[in-house]
Amino acid sequence: MSSQEQSTFEQFLIPLHPEGWRFVAIFAVVTLILFWLWAPLGWIGVVLTVWCACFFRDPARVTPAREGLVISPADGIVQMIVQAPPPPELSMGDAPMTRISVFMNVFNVHVNRIPIGGTIVDKAYIPGQFVNAALDKASVFNERNAVRLKMADGRDIAFVQIAGLVARRIRCDLERNDVVRTGDRFGLIRFGSRVDVYLPSDVVPQVIAGQVTVAGETVLADLASAEPAREGIRA
Repeated sequence: MSSQEQSTFEQFLIPLHPEGWRFVAIFAVVTLILFWLWAPLGWIGVVLTVWCACFFRDPARVTPAREGLVISPADGIVQMIVQAPPPPELSMGDAPMTRISVFMNVFNVHVNRIPIGGTIVDKAYIPGQFVNAALDKASVFNERNAVRLKMADGRDIAFVQIAGLVARRIRCDLERNDVVRTGDRFGLIRFGSRVDVYLPSDVVPQVIAGQVTVAGETVLADLASAEPAREGIRA
């Protein structure tokens, strides 16, 4: 099989995150029952089973490897870029940092990836509400899992998985003292959510609100560059 044929073949065999298999199995069993009850219901089950498999897809990504690049931890849309204090549970002080929020809908890939390499200093799970993750207050009131990471230059950043209206489970596989690389998989949030990235306040984002991001590939910021903030044109 040629490399081109293999690439086309792989597009139809995107691997699933391990957590997804049991959900796909449940949907498939329910679909068989629906076919037994009434065929039209069964076809609805087929559609839902395919959607479930798509939700848990975990495609390979090519991560830019240059030192200083901060990469999007999530597929989705840049919801907002603001100055905000980091999560208090991470003991990073209350001085504002640059917060980039990426919102994921139920059709996005939901496997989350490390935004920049370093060492995990702290992590904290906070139970909370399930208001719309697109709202600014979700960073404070919603259920979330916050991670503090120390970069090679000694500076700290944070990234936070936030549950939303539909999301009801946050998975984070990181532990304190883990050494991670940019683009490594570290968890997922089931069924729609948001990921916030907190960067030093002097960091200039290289994305804009409304921009589509790809986890493990889209550059959110360049810590080694003095490039000015970007502007966007809707076309």
